[in-house]
Amino acid sequence: MPSTARSEAGLPGPVADLAAIRLQLRSWPEVEAYLERCRGVIVPLGSTEQHGPTGAIGTDALTAEAVALEVGRRTGVLVTPAQNFGMAEHHLGFAGTVSLQPSTLLAVLHDVVLSLARHGFERIFVINGHGGNIATARAAFAQAHGTAAARGLPVAERLRCQLANWFMAGPVMQEARSLYGDREGHHATPSEIALTLHLEPTLLAKHRPLDEPAPAGPIHGPDDFRRRHPDGRMGSDPFLAQPDHGERFLDLAATALATDLERFLAE
Repeated sequence: MPSTARSEAGLPGPVADLAAIRLQLRSWPEVEAYLERCRGVIVPLGSTEQHGPTGAIGTDALTAEAVALEVGRRTGVLVTPAQNFGMAEHHLGFAGTVSLQPSTLLAVLHDVVLSLARHGFERIFVINGHGGNIATARAAFAQAHGTAAARGLPVAERLRCQLANWFMAGPVMQEARSLYGDREGHHATPSEIALTLHLEPTLLAKHRPLDEPAPAGPIHGPDDFRRRHPDGRMGSDPFLAQPDHGERFLDLAATALATDLERFLAE
């Protein structure tokens, strides 16, 4: 987007220092000054859940935050702290998973949106790393719009929320198919594992070949999930993941989502 168009859209512009776009490192006067030129904000949303016998439990949170920070760096849009707990009830059969019930996650996201809207943020761009959050996030947005109007918030008519699932971005899915084919699977996928290997090299110590995973299929609660998918994977072969693949996925996701964010802010 040309600089003049960026200015008209309220985009602050790329930054060299990630600290400049991290909300938790800003002071309240700095946020007020930011709101004078941009009404957009990025919220990373992840999950804390099992990712097979070799994947990090924090995969969905780590990846969502990394993509969000890179999108923020490229656009200059503020990024909130990550919401690291998501709706992962079906993974509770595996040690280490921490889940919010759908109603709890809905309430959390509702309150996050309303808090930001109260200060004048009009475009809430949620970068999500977990498929189980999608339905609840959309329900939370709908409820937050109604609450904003009922409370008479000045931004109510202009408030918009958008969910951006980084792993479903077109270029990311195309690259995953090219690299892994059918072995990408549906959970503990090599694409998401590759991104964690790029972000946290210590995870390479866990990386090893695995037996053929259980095929993807229906899930009926955490005990049923554990029976059908005893090691936590769903049709995936995470051993195919490589750190350099993860670097590529980060760039592809950030490029696609930065473009989506620019359009969102320019509406």
